[in-house]
Amino acid sequence: MARVGRPGMSDVMKADLWRRWRAGESISVIGRALAKPPGSVFTVLKHHGGIAPAEPVARADHLNIQEREAISRGISAGLSYRAIAAGLGRSPSTVSREVERNGGRDAYRAVAAQERAGDQRKRPKQPLLDRNSVLRDRVVEWLEQEWSPQQIAQRLRLEHGDDPDMTVSHETIYRTVYTSRWKIIPREMSKKLRTARPIRKNKRHSVKGQWRSQIIGARPITDRPADAEDRSVTGHIEGDLIVGGTSSQVATLVDRKTRYLTVVQLADRRTQTVVAGLIDRYAWMPQSLAAP
Repeated sequence: MARVGRPGMSDVMKADLWRRWRAGESISVIGRALAKPPGSVFTVLKHHGGIAPAEPVARADHLNIQEREAISRGISAGLSYRAIAAGLGRSPSTVSREVERNGGRDAYRAVAAQERAGDQRKRPKQPLLDRNSVLRDRVVEWLEQEWSPQQIAQRLRLEHGDDPDMTVSHETIYRTVYTSRWKIIPREMSKKLRTARPIRKNKRHSVKGQWRSQIIGARPITDRPADAEDRSVTGHIEGDLIVGGTSSQVATLVDRKTRYLTVVQLADRRTQTVVAGLIDRYAWMPQSLAAP
């Protein structure tokens, strides 16, 4: 069941998302592979700060789904806990506690018991900077001064090398800054880091050589007609979108020969808005600039 991101992002898709992210694929490439908008991919990544969550691993001595199904079948057959335990090679007390903590003999269900055990394994360990407020305040103070996590970690080792409660690794600082669900260090502290990225990226993560365009079936510029290339006739219009720093945007239409400029004010940068604005303004351009 999807819990993060837009509807439809299943657990299987999230696992594939994280596998591709660790392999260095861009958000655009991942979105196309999963048939999901880049915004959906980014939402999942941002919730975890770009850091893949560790999968909970069951201990070898814990019951697995096959053993729980055997317990359920044994209960249905009317077997005693001792008889069920003998068939599993487990102690009777293990079987007894398993059944009683999951509703007793009348309500025990293997799948529900397995899900409950999985949820218990997901309980996160309290982060170091959450347990030690003095250390957290010192880290935040230096982050506000635009110190890097590496500098902070090294300075703490120099000042408190004999006190393990006052030292922290730079990776722990990064994880605490970027993982929004912890809310230990203000998320805006990420803007104080050298990269100012909203999510954490592995140093080996690169999008070099990856096709990142979102235009499906786009025609290459080499297909441009010769009279458009040499600017010999009017009617060949180039369009562009200019985005301002305060969420403002305008589209431009420029005739390649005459350099006649048309500016289109836009309410937003959505595809539908831009296309509709360009079509409307193009209809009002001089007839002398009509396409040949």
